[in-house]
Amino acid sequence: MVKHVLFCKLDDYSPENAQALVDMFMTMKGNVPCAKDVFAAADFLRSGRSYDVMLEVTIENREALEEYQKDEYHVNVIKKYVHARVHQSATVDYEY
Repeated sequence: MVKHVLFCKLDDYSPENAQALVDMFMTMKGNVPCAKDVFAAADFLRSGRSYDVMLEVTIENREALEEYQKDEYHVNVIKKYVHARVHQSATVDYEY
């Protein structure tokens, strides 16, 4: 199994904007077939090194991760939404 973890800093932070991004990420459940599980949450600590929102996607294997990166819903809905609202991000992809 593979975990794809994304951390995002919003251009215009507010609790409402953070929750809207969490809600958008959660729409991948059922819309991105290769995503076996999706979890997103907003940071509450808001320290100087914190990111605003995190996404964790469980994917079957490395090949499915490539499929995820090209998935139509992921590319045309999620990435467009994120790129319009996020100024910094970081990812970690690992096998377990």
